[in-house]
Amino acid sequence: MNLIIAKSQPATPAERDPRWTALVNRDPAFDGKFVYSVKTTGVYCRPTCPSRLAKPENIAFHADCTEAERAGFRPCLRCRPNDAPLAERHAAIVAEACRRIEASEELPMLDALAKAAGISPYHFHRLFKSITGLTPKAYGAAHRTRRIRDHLAEGKGSVTEAIYDAGFSSSSRFYETSNKVLGMTPSAFRAGGVEAEIKFAVAECSLGAILVAASGKGVCAIFLGDDPDQLVRDLQDRFPKANLIGGNTEFEALVAKVVGFVEAPAIGLDLPLDVRGTAFQERVWQALRDIPAGETASYTDIATRIGAPKAVRAVAQACAANTLAVAIPCHRVVRQDGNLSGYRWGVERKRALLTKERG
Repeated sequence: MNLIIAKSQPATPAERDPRWTALVNRDPAFDGKFVYSVKTTGVYCRPTCPSRLAKPENIAFHADCTEAERAGFRPCLRCRPNDAPLAERHAAIVAEACRRIEASEELPMLDALAKAAGISPYHFHRLFKSITGLTPKAYGAAHRTRRIRDHLAEGKGSVTEAIYDAGFSSSSRFYETSNKVLGMTPSAFRAGGVEAEIKFAVAECSLGAILVAASGKGVCAIFLGDDPDQLVRDLQDRFPKANLIGGNTEFEALVAKVVGFVEAPAIGLDLPLDVRGTAFQERVWQALRDIPAGETASYTDIATRIGAPKAVRAVAQACAANTLAVAIPCHRVVRQDGNLSGYRWGVERKRALLTKERG
């Protein structure tokens, strides 16, 4: 009985090229880094082209479109490799939609935004949220909130004028949500929080000085640092005209609860919080509070959890904007490789907090 042993075919030049793996995986990270040509069709494509992959012996790699065209190939009509990368085109579409929303007195309808972008409403909605982290409606609301904050802070004109200039269709509609949007009445916000009463106290913990402040709604600031006086000045800067009151015995018990949590995270911290941020920031901060003590997540993980996988940089900015140390545990967010990244109150404090939580 004769056995016939099949000989394996040697790898083609394309398969030996380090770009072959990226092509087989249709890796979007390599879009714009190279193109490949197919000699049987005479076209060249992006590495992410959805067309069926040609046989490797018919494929050649090129550094860019110019090189492929000099070799006699024409651009694929399906993936359009000579256009800007898909990610850039998507970013441009969303940026234009954002400008349209910001320039409109009334939030444009989803159908109108999608039509201007040249794509279906369903695709546009998904694309917009994946890049900004917000739906078009939520983005419009956040922009309107930002506008009224700016108008009131500038102190120009009446509160009513600021409300209408920010795009609210009626003053009553705004006043229904003003406390949530501003954390106080519009008049108080415009005056720098002059009518707001905020209790505070400074204590010492193993991480240095700690300041805890609370409004009538809940804890509105937890600061960490080396200089107690600087922490108080930071609080004054955040609420420049608020009525800051030193905490009494009852309030100091709340501060002790926060200090106790810093020293022994296993006891947990359940406090009413006065959270003030944009819609996107609040989504990020809620995701941070869902990370169990002793565990960490990357910025990419958080972006994915809130349904905005491409908004990694915005997630990092939201973490940096957090003013409620330990209560909103931004110290549990690390880089993709597990290394510690920046922390508003210092990387060493971040490392110490994680060490305490891990026991």
